Amino acid sequence: MALGVTVGIVVGASGHNTPKLHSAASSGSAGVSSTAVEDTCDIIVPAHPLTAKGLATPYQLTGPAGGSPAATGCQMINSLNLGAFVQATILDPHTGALYVYNPLVITAGTTPAVKPVVPKLPKGAIVTIDFGFNGTFLLQKGATPDALSQGNCVDGMPGSPFGQVSFCNGANFFNAAFRMERTGRLTIPSAGMARNIVASAGALGTGRECPTTRNFDMIDQDPSDNVTTKYLINPATGQTAQDNTANAARMKGAQVVVNGSDNALVDDFLDPALGCTPLMAPDLGNKGIMATSQALDELLAAKNQPKAVALVPENDEMVLDNGGQWDQAKTDLYRAQIGQAPVDSQTNASSSPAMFCQNMVNIQTPFIAANEKTFAAWPSPVPTVGDTLYTFMANRLASSFDNLNCANFGLHQTVTVVNNGAGAATEATLSDDPQEVGF
Repeated sequence: MALGVTVGIVVGASGHNTPKLHSAASSGSAGVSSTAVEDTCDIIVPAHPLTAKGLATPYQLTGPAGGSPAATGCQMINSLNLGAFVQATILDPHTGALYVYNPLVITAGTTPAVKPVVPKLPKGAIVTIDFGFNGTFLLQKGATPDALSQGNCVDGMPGSPFGQVSFCNGANFFNAAFRMERTGRLTIPSAGMARNIVASAGALGTGRECPTTRNFDMIDQDPSDNVTTKYLINPATGQTAQDNTANAARMKGAQVVVNGSDNALVDDFLDPALGCTPLMAPDLGNKGIMATSQALDELLAAKNQPKAVALVPENDEMVLDNGGQWDQAKTDLYRAQIGQAPVDSQTNASSSPAMFCQNMVNIQTPFIAANEKTFAAWPSPVPTVGDTLYTFMANRLASSFDNLNCANFGLHQTVTVVNNGAGAATEATLSDDPQEVGF
């Protein structure tokens, strides 16, 4: 977070669990409209998105099917509801060095508050681009007829989008990274041991290892989604800029807007609360200052996978087909973009829909309960969900159980929450007796 910048919108743990406010919302600034009437927006991907020029060309947020940004609310001034965020992670195929770069998203029809930095990419750079959205569906559109194919971009199956997230070149990036790891040209560190963690009891309990995005102690109903990108926004004009030191000094009074993200939950809340450190790499848009990214989190998680690994399950709403049914092909497509094994692999047993639910309640419930004191002293990522990190995590777990229909597998809810008048959890009681699926 850039120093001297007012935080305008706090990060959430997962866009699907962050409350959506689709009523009219005025920015309070003359000439800037932010009426939210949609939960779907389009994002225009620049030509040659995997190149330095493409990365530095602003992505444009606009209304779906040709709708205007103002009429649909698809504007960056409306970031809490419908903000879009883009993040690139770069691999040097010669040295194994990793880098981060956050391409800028602007509202279509506007100009950047500050022109984006053009990154200096290593020769032959292998780039993956991750997209995050604070609404429900973000659909990719190419600025040119070939832009999406040039970037190997996907936002789901034909006619069946993932929803908040999409990707460019993810499968190629992770395949290259894993090959380099096997040959010793890329080294991903251990996740490390948490200084402040209280280990859970029992064979299924979490030890003292730092959590990653593939650990059942921190996942939710739609794991490994959204990005850690932040942007600066001028609240008077709605113009955005990359969140870097130079822009923060230049844009006095700017706000920081962020994407509701499982990755940000780990990197910005759980890691500091537990005494852990996320995997970071130099930010090519911020003079090499170390930064996090979704792809870095997945590389760390892949290197440090527990025996019971939390991979995207087939009952995750982002990978269901349009009829709400499980879709293995769509699940495999999503997993490939973030370096996860396909559904029919031997590593998948712990992440079948039934076992995902069982492992979530049996591992996460005692983890949250054991660390109540630590989490209760830490701020909530989304105060409208829970008033502390503890009540937030508990409420998020309860919602995930319900939204994954875990009761259909013979499991019962492990969390009881007390909400205040605004609907935020202020108390939580957890029952951590082990359960087994039954039909």
